[in-house]
Amino acid sequence: MNKQTTKQLLDGVPEFCELVKHYLLYSIGKDWDKATKNDIFLAVSLAVRQKIIDGMLETEKRQKNTKRLYYLSMEFLMGRSLGNNLYNLKIFDLCKESVEKSGYDLEEIREIERDAALGNGGLGRLAACFLDSLASLDLAGFGYGINYEYGLFKQEIDNGYQKEKPDNWLAEKTPWEIERPNETCLIPVYGKIVHAQDLDGNYNPMWMDWKVIIGVPHDMPIVGYGGKTVNYLRLYSARSSEDFDMQIFNSGDYLKAVEQKMSSETISKVLYPSDNFESGRELRLIQEYFFVACSIRDIFKRYLENNKEFDDFPNKVAIQLNDTHPALAVAELMRMFVDEHDCSWEKSWEITQKTLGYTNHTLLPEALEKWSVPLMENVLPRHLQIIFEINRRFLEEVRTKFQRNEVPNDEAKLRRMSIIEEGETKQVRMANLAIVGSHSVNGVAELHSNLVKTSLVPDFYQFYPEKFNNKTNGVTQRRWLLKANPLLSDLITKTIGDAWITNLYELSKLEPFATNKDFQKEFLRIKLENKKRLAKIIQKTNRLVVNPESLFDVQVKRVHEYKRQLLNAMQIIHQYFTIVLDGEKVITPRTYIFSGKAAPGYFMAKLIIKLINNIASVVNKDPKLNGQIKVVYIPDYRVSLAEKIFPASDLSEQISTAGKEASGTGNMKFAMNGALTIGTLDGANVEISEEVGRENIFIFGLTVEDIQRIQREKSYSTWNYYNENKNVKRVVDAIGSNLFCKDEHGLFLPIYDKLLNSGDEYFHLADLQSYIDTQQKISIEFKSTEKWAEKAILNLARMGKFSSDRTILEYAKDIWGLRPVGTVSLLNR
Repeated sequence: MNKQTTKQLLDGVPEFCELVKHYLLYSIGKDWDKATKNDIFLAVSLAVRQKIIDGMLETEKRQKNTKRLYYLSMEFLMGRSLGNNLYNLKIFDLCKESVEKSGYDLEEIREIERDAALGNGGLGRLAACFLDSLASLDLAGFGYGINYEYGLFKQEIDNGYQKEKPDNWLAEKTPWEIERPNETCLIPVYGKIVHAQDLDGNYNPMWMDWKVIIGVPHDMPIVGYGGKTVNYLRLYSARSSEDFDMQIFNSGDYLKAVEQKMSSETISKVLYPSDNFESGRELRLIQEYFFVACSIRDIFKRYLENNKEFDDFPNKVAIQLNDTHPALAVAELMRMFVDEHDCSWEKSWEITQKTLGYTNHTLLPEALEKWSVPLMENVLPRHLQIIFEINRRFLEEVRTKFQRNEVPNDEAKLRRMSIIEEGETKQVRMANLAIVGSHSVNGVAELHSNLVKTSLVPDFYQFYPEKFNNKTNGVTQRRWLLKANPLLSDLITKTIGDAWITNLYELSKLEPFATNKDFQKEFLRIKLENKKRLAKIIQKTNRLVVNPESLFDVQVKRVHEYKRQLLNAMQIIHQYFTIVLDGEKVITPRTYIFSGKAAPGYFMAKLIIKLINNIASVVNKDPKLNGQIKVVYIPDYRVSLAEKIFPASDLSEQISTAGKEASGTGNMKFAMNGALTIGTLDGANVEISEEVGRENIFIFGLTVEDIQRIQREKSYSTWNYYNENKNVKRVVDAIGSNLFCKDEHGLFLPIYDKLLNSGDEYFHLADLQSYIDTQQKISIEFKSTEKWAEKAILNLARMGKFSSDRTILEYAKDIWGLRPVGTVSLLNR
């Protein structure tokens, strides 16, 4: 910090202190000497919010009548806001000095804030990174979602089992949300279609007898770096309709009125209610429609403030669908244009397609949403009618193209492309609806986008080749490096300047320092400090002492079979046996760190969590290991915990089955913090490997082409791997035995059975030996401290491509037609 900056900081401290005291007294009603740490957190947040709101109002003026992006997502995994806002406003040091001057530690104050539990995994965190980049790039981009009262769940580990506890993050009101009760939306659901005619005798369906849900918006400001642009995330809470309730009440049924109110407000109560039962599926469908309908009403309202006709709609509005959850936007846009604004079907369809873009996030066909026709007919009868008409016209277009190309109708292809899936119970395919209704369909990594075109929906790619494109994911360096790893950030800035904060390609200037002994020494010192910080967290949460100088081998992500936490566990079992049974020496002490939640109803994922914890119990207590190998499962993975894990990691586990992970973004966060990757050629691992150099990443296992060939030839024999490889056999037998479940005999037999008798869908046995060999190589390389440091620094230096700023600029240019407001140079990067 130079002298001028230091003087500016000191000059601003008294003013900021007074602002904090003002809010403490007049908003919280406390004197300074009686304030709790929570009171101080709220007062500091309100003082910061004042600056943010000034910026938000100024941004609103600057963006008036410019084209806007509306990013629709069921999830926004925002994490904590205070620290992020302080960094992006460039007042972190000012706030720290002010708080310390008043006798408090800013870090302790920041720890009070609860994570905003508005998402689950990568989908929601990606959306949050995108909002940060939109604002930092001065683009008019806004998020729309649901203001969940309860997040996914708070995870506890009890006797090795995942236990789900309610995560009521809004129990104490957040200072970061601004309620807008005067901008509520009335949302119709249920009812029936009355088949009528207009005055000219044309068919005029009427949606009648619907019930009403009220959507109340809450704005969460999104501060761009430097504070010039402050956009917002608009989140809707569901409220019951007072008019409707009063009608029931006046009819004498008070209990029914209360029941209706509670039912309506359940819609925004919890993220992803269980859909194991029909009532849960109905709630999920209503949730998705509720936030889509609220969003589109708000978009129309804003557009009509400055425009009378809809001809210019696609030039002023871009809507991006983050996966299939918001796909009802296709039908809702059509309904708004046709029913409420009397536009022709043809014009409405043209505008809808030009406005919407769809991002696919999965290659798992079972993860593509479908809704039963009877359910949709009950909940959204008019939308179902519109979807059937969209489908009729679309299939006619496909048939016409067949005829024009003198190709006979391919009924099988028509069935695959139809939005309506035939069967005992007809289903609405939401991915097909999103593809047909959008002008752009993108994947999120080069490999993923190619597989979308060739494996997931090849018929659509052949029909609409111009729609399909790739936008490789990225993460915001401002949260995942600047904020999460301040020691490393300071070293980077001291070495190459601070331009990397807004242009991550600047990190390439670190390459010459990869072999610089002084830089390596400081880089490794910082890594050790971050590991010591994480070790303290592990000791506090897990009551386990780990060695910060051991190799921190980390796999943190949502628990799913394709992500292969089980493969990691199998390799740990193998290493354990080589030491205690084979008498091999430990080459490099290791701490295996896991964290991540499994869906409450996902039996196999929860059993894998139990297996990992039971392995930990055996390994951590075995005196033969002498503490050189430790295994730990940190509970309740969330953004604020991730911010402490990534900077402390030496090895990043990205070991999904090739062809299953769309992209992954944890891989980018790890590498951005100086961890090396062990991974398959899956998702964005492929592009990370290309950027950092194959010699600076540890790749193993089957490729997508290998797996596709094996599946074509039906040549995968799990029993061959079991019988022909003693390492595989020993590990699998251990899982099937009671070694790791002495108090619950046969507990892990379902895993044993799935590996051997149920086809091993995710190729654990095929990849295990390659994984073991690669881990052995890593153990040897980690001992060469200088060489490891060089590779880690090169990983950091070559992360430029994986900033969400780059991703957003590509979306803005290729899909949204969006330009920065107030600057013209950013799109030329």
